[in-house]
Amino acid sequence: MCGIVAASGKRNVIPILMDGLQRLEYRGYDSAGIAVLENNAITRIRKQGKVGELYKEIEKNKTLTSKNGIAHTRWATHGEPSTINAHPHTSGDEFSNDEIALVHNGIIENFDTIRQQMTEKGYTFTSKTDSETIVHLIHHFRKKASLLEAIALASKELEGDFAIAIIDPKHPEKIFGTKQGNPLVIGQGLGENYFASDAGALIALTSRFVLLEDGDIAEISPSKIAIYNQDLEQVTRETTVSNLTADNYTKDGYRHYMEKEIFEQPEVIKRAYGSFITGEMESALKDSEVNFKNVQHVQISACGTSYYSALVGKAWLEHYTGIPVTVDIGSEYRYNTTPKKYNSVFISISQSGETADTLAALRKAKKENYLGTIALCNVTESALAREADVCIPTNAGPEIGVASTKAFVSQLVTLALFGVLVGDQIGLDSKQQKISLRDIKELPEIIEHVLGMAGEIEEMAWELNGKTNALFLGRGLHYPIALEGALKMKEISYIHAEAYPAGELKHGPLALVDENMPVIAIAPSGELLKKIMSNLEEVRARGGKLYVICDDENITKNGFEKALILPSNLSKIQSPIVYTIPLQLLAYYAALHKGNDVDQPRNLAKAVTVE
Repeated sequence: MCGIVAASGKRNVIPILMDGLQRLEYRGYDSAGIAVLENNAITRIRKQGKVGELYKEIEKNKTLTSKNGIAHTRWATHGEPSTINAHPHTSGDEFSNDEIALVHNGIIENFDTIRQQMTEKGYTFTSKTDSETIVHLIHHFRKKASLLEAIALASKELEGDFAIAIIDPKHPEKIFGTKQGNPLVIGQGLGENYFASDAGALIALTSRFVLLEDGDIAEISPSKIAIYNQDLEQVTRETTVSNLTADNYTKDGYRHYMEKEIFEQPEVIKRAYGSFITGEMESALKDSEVNFKNVQHVQISACGTSYYSALVGKAWLEHYTGIPVTVDIGSEYRYNTTPKKYNSVFISISQSGETADTLAALRKAKKENYLGTIALCNVTESALAREADVCIPTNAGPEIGVASTKAFVSQLVTLALFGVLVGDQIGLDSKQQKISLRDIKELPEIIEHVLGMAGEIEEMAWELNGKTNALFLGRGLHYPIALEGALKMKEISYIHAEAYPAGELKHGPLALVDENMPVIAIAPSGELLKKIMSNLEEVRARGGKLYVICDDENITKNGFEKALILPSNLSKIQSPIVYTIPLQLLAYYAALHKGNDVDQPRNLAKAVTVE
């Protein structure tokens, strides 16, 4: 969601701030702004719209330079997208060197109360945001305390999640930052240091990062980093070295990041498989100190795309281990009151590792009677990865497109390998294990073949031109894949799409079917094929337009509008993963034909860091 970049150095940092904002564009936003220290005062520039619009505004002031500044991309929560609601926000008297500027990620739940208190103390609010309450609160405390003390006092008053960076003309070389629930890292440079909400914003500048913990308050200058706890006692935090490179944030000749990430998936699968073969996954599982021979239940919590991967993972885990698995959406699990199961393990799945509801579910689980908590996560430096007892990386690499593609496939492969590993721990037949690993090893070549069918899939996407609704059908393991396909279609093409188990068609959705309703069906060979073919006949009898993804040319003689023939004889591990690929491309081309912003769809953000 929102993005923070801040830099303190011995050179002009405005290019650093703007480059960082560009690298954070993938997170989704509706406005952008910077505040810098210039001539012992704060200069603030904000603009609704894309970072490119902010660039144009900055270029109007060709003499503007600064060695210290903060920058932000905002995703609207409180207050509509507008320049006046854009960050940074300020407080104080700009004419008496008594002004501070702040950028904020997260949501302040008690902002109404604070807003009323600050209004009574004479502060004027110019925006509708919760963030402006923070800057006024800090300024109020700073009247009788140092800025560091004021931040600590204000943090104790705030309810909710936040990451904050602050500049003050009274401290011309320093930037202050604090976090609670939302990510904030410090980047270590040469003669300069940085704050960012995402290490990717700084990857062209440094590979060394300090990961702040909740409650930390930090100050950076060109030559120094100091970190304190909320009692203002100085503390030490570990420095990590990131393996990200600037190349991870380029399109490499593809039209969009999403297109690039779809075509990267064979390599993503090889990486996930490699981590299994080299023993990294087994080592991580041993670190959890959970003996699955004693486990009687597995609870999985996830959101969005990760939730759909969890539904497939449930079937695989139960198949390999015989252990019952429950899957809950993170935002539901955190509030449910179901009886706790004994001898249970808790698993969280997330691409970013910063999803607020998934994190809250994990934190709830850690207070309950679980044998252990495991995170399956793409970002090993994330809060989820750090707070779980153990993290199993999904190895997708940075995913820039807001609509998840390679992260979903990497989660599926990791869950399949996890099932094999746990099955082996509790006595999986060695022959079955070899077959399963062979199936996974074959996946990159099969997916390369499907990616080679992009032209056929684009032709199918043209059939959706002008449509406003679509129905996706699947059965068994392919129902969650239908759900994911419908989600992709909604996210980037803005076609209203719903997915149903095909057997549920006659229990309501059939009422929607007519000649204007495209129905996309996943129909692989197997024990459920005859069942789904009967469901498709129900659609055709009502005049529905059928677009079928299958592996048997014979069934295409049934009068479908269009059929896509995938490789046959796919295993139960291979099939859900392989059938994901054409649905990703279908959504991509449908959005492309409509001229939509594929990488940054409207109203959406990459990391959903608010509830």
